[in-house]
Amino acid sequence: MFTISSRQNALVVRCRAIARGEDSARILLDGAHLVSEALASGLAIQQAIVSTAHAGDAEIAAIVHELERRQVEMVAARPPVMAAVSLLRSPSAVVAVAARPVASTDGRPSRQALLVLACDVQDPGNLGAIVRVAEAAGATGMVAAGQSADPFGSKALRGSMGSALRLPIAMRSTIDESVADARRQGCRIAAAIPRGGTLLYDADLRGPLAVLVGSEGSGLADAVIRDADLQLTIPMQPPVESLNAAVTVAIVLYEARRQNQK
Repeated sequence: MFTISSRQNALVVRCRAIARGEDSARILLDGAHLVSEALASGLAIQQAIVSTAHAGDAEIAAIVHELERRQVEMVAARPPVMAAVSLLRSPSAVVAVAARPVASTDGRPSRQALLVLACDVQDPGNLGAIVRVAEAAGATGMVAAGQSADPFGSKALRGSMGSALRLPIAMRSTIDESVADARRQGCRIAAAIPRGGTLLYDADLRGPLAVLVGSEGSGLADAVIRDADLQLTIPMQPPVESLNAAVTVAIVLYEARRQNQK
């Protein structure tokens, strides 16, 4: 395996550009966990960089073996170069470039549809956590709408722990587009609001459903809330007034799942 020692190497420069969001067709897989998840999900990995400092690690050796089997272009890099490629405080042992997943949640009506519509969730770590809980709770897809972070950005990918590589995720420029997509799948639209809505455990969440969640700062716009088919409020003990967006999504989705399994 060829070893690169310059932080100005073309592949290093390319990886940094992808991490900055300058390549809309590719994503950066930073770390052994994400690379392993990508391999398991069948994502098309194009290139990989392996740290010379971890060449003897069993986990890395297994990843390298699988990458070789798939004929992925690989190079080795010395620790200072890995520090330029990896975004983590302790640089990863392996970093890979992969094709950005292409999936749409704009499908045919389905009795099983359970979607998450994230509106203006700008913190990539929070968005990644929403993706993670959505997959765990059995959601069939997710939409990142408006000013939401890129669900395939490096920090959001790490927050999702690989779920973003499996869950169908679409991006829409406005929440209206994502709501229209969900309605075409026969979904009712449920807006999660901190107060004033139907208490979650009194609401009927059976059937196709799309759960709207806004940013922790400003929440959902009043017009979006009014246009929803139902407004949901999670009971909270005072003085707590709101929950993290990912926690909200988890509670609502698991209640919907419980009701649909009756």
